[in-house]
Amino acid sequence: MPSQILIRPAVPADYDAIARITRDAYLAAGYFDDADHPYMLQIQNVAQRAADATIWVAERDGTILGSVTLAVEGEPYADIALSDELEFRMLVVDPSVQRSGAGKAMVQAILDHARTLPGIHAVALTTGVSWESAHGLYRKTGFVRTPERDWLVPGTDIKLLVYRQEL
Repeated sequence: MPSQILIRPAVPADYDAIARITRDAYLAAGYFDDADHPYMLQIQNVAQRAADATIWVAERDGTILGSVTLAVEGEPYADIALSDELEFRMLVVDPSVQRSGAGKAMVQAILDHARTLPGIHAVALTTGVSWESAHGLYRKTGFVRTPERDWLVPGTDIKLLVYRQEL
Protein backbone atom coordinates (compact mmCIF):
# COMPACT_ATOMS: atom_id res chain seq x y z
CA MET A 1 0.00 0.00 0.00
CA PRO A 2 1.46 3.41 -0.96
CA SER A 3 2.35 5.69 1.89
CA GLN A 4 0.39 8.80 2.78
CA ILE A 5 0.41 11.91 0.57
CA LEU A 6 1.50 14.96 2.56
CA ILE A 7 0.23 18.40 1.50
CA ARG A 8 2.47 21.19 2.77
CA PRO A 9 3.65 24.72 1.94
CA ALA A 10 6.39 24.81 -0.69
CA VAL A 11 9.90 25.81 0.36
CA PRO A 12 12.69 27.07 -1.92
CA ALA A 13 14.22 23.59 -2.13
CA ASP A 14 10.98 22.48 -3.87
CA TYR A 15 11.02 25.15 -6.58
CA ASP A 16 12.97 23.20 -9.22
CA ALA A 17 10.68 20.18 -8.84
CA ILE A 18 7.59 22.42 -8.99
CA ALA A 19 8.85 24.09 -12.18
CA ARG A 20 9.62 20.73 -13.80
CA ILE A 21 6.27 19.19 -12.84
CA THR A 22 4.35 22.28 -13.98
CA ARG A 23 6.16 22.27 -17.32
CA ASP A 24 5.81 18.52 -17.83
CA ALA A 25 2.12 18.44 -16.83
CA TYR A 26 1.15 21.35 -19.10
CA LEU A 27 3.10 19.93 -22.06
CA ALA A 28 1.85 16.36 -21.52
CA ALA A 29 -1.74 17.63 -21.43
CA GLY A 30 -1.18 19.52 -24.68
CA TYR A 31 -1.91 22.93 -23.13
CA PHE A 32 1.15 24.41 -24.85
CA ASP A 33 3.40 23.24 -27.69
CA ASP A 34 6.71 24.08 -26.04
CA ALA A 35 8.23 25.12 -22.73
CA ASP A 36 9.42 28.46 -24.16
CA HIS A 37 5.93 29.92 -24.56
CA PRO A 38 5.83 33.20 -22.54
CA TYR A 39 3.16 31.86 -20.16
CA MET A 40 5.10 28.61 -19.71
CA LEU A 41 8.22 30.60 -18.82
CA GLN A 42 6.18 32.66 -16.33
CA ILE A 43 4.69 29.66 -14.53
CA GLN A 44 8.10 27.96 -14.33
CA ASN A 45 9.45 30.97 -12.38
CA VAL A 46 8.37 29.45 -9.09
CA ALA A 47 10.40 31.82 -6.89
CA GLN A 48 8.53 34.80 -8.34
CA ARG A 49 5.19 33.02 -7.99
CA ALA A 50 5.99 32.16 -4.36
CA ALA A 51 6.75 35.81 -3.66
CA ASP A 52 3.24 36.75 -4.86
CA ALA A 53 1.10 33.77 -3.81
CA THR A 54 0.87 30.70 -1.60
CA ILE A 55 2.19 27.49 -3.17
CA TRP A 56 1.61 24.04 -1.74
CA VAL A 57 3.13 20.73 -2.75
CA ALA A 58 1.92 17.16 -2.58
CA GLU A 59 4.70 14.88 -1.38
CA ARG A 60 5.05 11.13 -0.85
CA ASP A 61 8.16 9.58 0.69
CA GLY A 62 10.15 12.77 0.13
CA THR A 63 9.22 13.06 -3.56
CA ILE A 64 7.22 16.02 -4.84
CA LEU A 65 4.22 14.70 -6.80
CA GLY A 66 2.45 17.96 -7.59
CA SER A 67 1.74 21.53 -6.62
CA VAL A 68 -0.98 24.15 -6.52
CA THR A 69 -1.10 27.93 -6.16
CA LEU A 70 -3.64 29.63 -3.86
CA ALA A 71 -4.86 33.22 -3.95
CA VAL A 72 -7.62 35.46 -2.61
CA GLU A 73 -9.20 38.52 -4.20
CA GLY A 74 -6.71 41.32 -4.77
CA GLU A 75 -3.59 39.15 -4.81
CA PRO A 76 -1.47 39.03 -7.99
CA TYR A 77 -2.40 35.42 -8.82
CA ALA A 78 -6.13 35.85 -8.26
CA ASP A 79 -7.83 35.90 -11.65
CA ILE A 80 -11.45 35.26 -10.69
CA ALA A 81 -11.70 35.17 -6.89
CA LEU A 82 -14.61 37.07 -5.44
CA SER A 83 -14.28 38.61 -1.98
CA ASP A 84 -15.65 35.47 -0.30
CA GLU A 85 -13.65 32.92 -2.33
CA LEU A 86 -10.33 31.17 -2.17
CA GLU A 87 -9.06 30.58 -5.70
CA PHE A 88 -6.63 27.90 -6.73
CA ARG A 89 -4.59 27.83 -9.90
CA MET A 90 -1.98 25.70 -11.61
CA LEU A 91 -2.90 22.47 -9.86
CA VAL A 92 -0.46 20.03 -11.45
CA VAL A 93 0.56 16.45 -10.83
CA ASP A 94 3.70 14.89 -12.28
CA PRO A 95 2.56 13.01 -15.42
CA SER A 96 4.45 9.92 -14.22
CA VAL A 97 2.20 9.65 -11.14
CA GLN A 98 -1.12 11.05 -12.34
CA ARG A 99 -4.15 9.20 -11.01
CA SER A 100 -2.22 8.41 -7.82
CA GLY A 101 -4.50 10.49 -5.61
CA ALA A 102 -2.22 13.53 -5.38
CA GLY A 103 -4.61 15.85 -7.23
CA LYS A 104 -7.57 14.77 -5.13
CA ALA A 105 -5.51 15.13 -1.93
CA MET A 106 -4.54 18.69 -2.89
CA VAL A 107 -8.16 19.63 -3.68
CA GLN A 108 -9.34 18.19 -0.35
CA ALA A 109 -6.60 20.09 1.52
CA ILE A 110 -7.62 23.31 -0.24
CA LEU A 111 -11.27 22.83 0.74
CA ASP A 112 -10.31 22.02 4.34
CA HIS A 113 -8.05 25.10 4.49
CA ALA A 114 -10.69 27.38 2.97
CA ARG A 115 -13.15 26.39 5.71
CA THR A 116 -10.73 27.84 8.28
CA LEU A 117 -10.39 31.24 6.57
CA PRO A 118 -12.52 34.10 7.92
CA GLY A 119 -14.96 35.44 5.32
CA ILE A 120 -14.28 32.67 2.80
CA HIS A 121 -17.43 30.78 1.85
CA ALA A 122 -16.42 29.11 -1.42
CA VAL A 123 -13.50 27.85 -3.49
CA ALA A 124 -13.21 28.76 -7.17
CA LEU A 125 -10.92 27.75 -10.01
CA THR A 126 -10.38 28.23 -13.71
CA THR A 127 -9.62 25.41 -16.14
CA GLY A 128 -9.25 25.00 -19.88
CA VAL A 129 -12.14 23.98 -22.12
CA SER A 130 -10.48 20.73 -23.26
CA TRP A 131 -8.90 19.69 -19.97
CA GLU A 132 -11.18 16.71 -19.46
CA SER A 133 -9.19 14.95 -16.74
CA ALA A 134 -9.20 18.16 -14.67
CA HIS A 135 -12.96 18.58 -15.21
CA GLY A 136 -13.48 15.03 -13.95
CA LEU A 137 -11.44 15.67 -10.80
CA TYR A 138 -13.32 18.87 -10.03
CA ARG A 139 -16.74 17.30 -10.56
CA LYS A 140 -15.79 14.29 -8.38
CA THR A 141 -14.66 16.60 -5.58
CA GLY A 142 -17.91 18.59 -5.56
CA PHE A 143 -17.21 21.57 -7.80
CA VAL A 144 -19.97 22.94 -10.03
CA ARG A 145 -19.56 24.72 -13.35
CA THR A 146 -20.25 28.44 -13.16
CA PRO A 147 -20.52 29.27 -16.88
CA GLU A 148 -21.61 32.87 -16.38
CA ARG A 149 -18.09 33.53 -15.02
CA ASP A 150 -16.16 31.92 -17.91
CA TRP A 151 -13.66 34.31 -19.45
CA LEU A 152 -11.09 34.79 -22.21
CA VAL A 153 -7.39 35.11 -21.43
CA PRO A 154 -6.64 38.76 -22.28
CA GLY A 155 -5.19 39.17 -25.75
CA THR A 156 -6.05 35.60 -26.80
CA ASP A 157 -8.97 33.47 -27.94
CA ILE A 158 -8.36 31.00 -25.09
CA LYS A 159 -11.58 30.46 -23.16
CA LEU A 160 -11.32 29.40 -19.53
CA LEU A 161 -14.09 27.70 -17.59
CA VAL A 162 -14.93 28.53 -13.99
CA TYR A 163 -15.87 25.95 -11.33
CA ARG A 164 -16.96 26.81 -7.79
CA GLN A 165 -17.81 24.97 -4.60
CA GLU A 166 -19.76 26.46 -1.72
CA LEU A 167 -18.31 25.51 1.65
